[in-house]
Amino acid sequence: MASARPATWRKRAGGLAALAGAGAALGHAPLGLWPVSLVALAALFALFRGASTWRAAMALGWAAGVGYFALALAWIVEPFFVDIARHGWMAPFALLGMAGGLALFWGAAHGLAWRLGGGAVPWAVALALAELARSYVLTGFPWALIGHVLIEAPFLPVAGFVGAQGLTLLALALAVGVYALLRRQSVVAVLIFGCAVGLGAYAHITQSAQIAARPADTARPVLRLIQPNAAQHLKWDPAMTGLFFRRQLRLTAAPDPAGRPDLVIWPETAIPVSLNYAQPVIAQVAQAAQGAPVVMGMLREEGVRLYNSAVLIDGQGVVSAIYDKHHLVPFGEYMPLSGVMARLGIAGFVTRGGQGFSAGPGARLMSVAGVGQALPLICYEAVFPQDVAAAPARPEFLLQITNDAWFGKISGPYQHLAQARLRAVEQGLPMVRAANTGISAMIDIDGTVTASLGLGQAGFVQAALPAARPPTVYARLGDWPIALLYLVVLVLCHSVTNKTRARIRGL
Repeated sequence: MASARPATWRKRAGGLAALAGAGAALGHAPLGLWPVSLVALAALFALFRGASTWRAAMALGWAAGVGYFALALAWIVEPFFVDIARHGWMAPFALLGMAGGLALFWGAAHGLAWRLGGGAVPWAVALALAELARSYVLTGFPWALIGHVLIEAPFLPVAGFVGAQGLTLLALALAVGVYALLRRQSVVAVLIFGCAVGLGAYAHITQSAQIAARPADTARPVLRLIQPNAAQHLKWDPAMTGLFFRRQLRLTAAPDPAGRPDLVIWPETAIPVSLNYAQPVIAQVAQAAQGAPVVMGMLREEGVRLYNSAVLIDGQGVVSAIYDKHHLVPFGEYMPLSGVMARLGIAGFVTRGGQGFSAGPGARLMSVAGVGQALPLICYEAVFPQDVAAAPARPEFLLQITNDAWFGKISGPYQHLAQARLRAVEQGLPMVRAANTGISAMIDIDGTVTASLGLGQAGFVQAALPAARPPTVYARLGDWPIALLYLVVLVLCHSVTNKTRARIRGL
């Protein structure tokens, strides 16, 4: 390991690590400053190289994680301000608790990397493995992965081969390349940057060739995405629900120079009436749609259970398919240890009686006549590649309905949109996104937003549905290959470290 540093440096290392972590978060939407992220991660690696013990390395990693997650997930305080009298006091605890808890993954990674020799390879792989772990542990939370900073970079097509987890490893490798460049280790820097550019070029060429081979979009079905812009604090206000509903009816019935759409999509929880009692409402929606099928978000009751659902209404106003959200938001849509939480007076944002929503049986396809097979995803579910991969068969497009009004207007909705773009690239499938307050968008298989309606606007987006490409490598294999690679590399690092220590003891 590196030689001992002055005491003043050791005292400042935690603060510098937190600043480096915060700098690494600047690559996320809406800023997209991915070069800054790479430099900040390189600075974190330099700090890690100076750690004298595994405990010091773990502390540095945890401090960096706190800085990173506190900035990247700052939007998490927004839901607490919707009903500030009830939930506002929780906002700082939620952000600090989330940042400190997720930072434990980074701390463990840095401690492990130090024990494995403290080099660039164990650091990058251990931290990438930590990001993979937090994507799955305790239902997972793969928001603001390190790899997401490359969504605005030229390396996005690589996600079709290795997914978001592979982008994380690539970002860390590039950070090591920056570190090597600053240390004038030109051979290492050229090797890393050369491999990264080669991988990105290959992915881009492959993707471009498949896009060029698709049928022209002029022959594609046309979809209309409805965005009512119902602010969360007004969404369920009895004085406002009728206004928002009538607004969506007008947008559905409105003429467009391109003609009538083949499918109309309303956002998550688009109407205040449960499906069980919504037949008069559904009749009005079908009339406004003028024969086009409509997908809309609704609540659904089944005995004492409540579901957050996507409902398909055919051209005759008949409910022909229902999808119940199965990956629920902890502390939002359901409360872990709900009985204990209820006794403490703590309830989720959208729960009833402390019990919250029930989870649906899992991913399912929704067949839309004249359009194709859709995989419905409700809000949070589009964050999880594994939820997309859980589809019983390959769909023709991904369909996300969401209510991003919970996320404020600064960063949350933009990050959510960025992850939707990433899902399209990973799967080689177009993503259709209808959001209550925005950003509603049509997204091509290369992650390009072909049509959209901005945040905080009421209106509709009407655009042709892009064609899918053949299944990507990532769509076929998922995260298993990259997870296996991480484990193999770390085992090899462990073996090399043990042999080195044995030689030292033998001298």
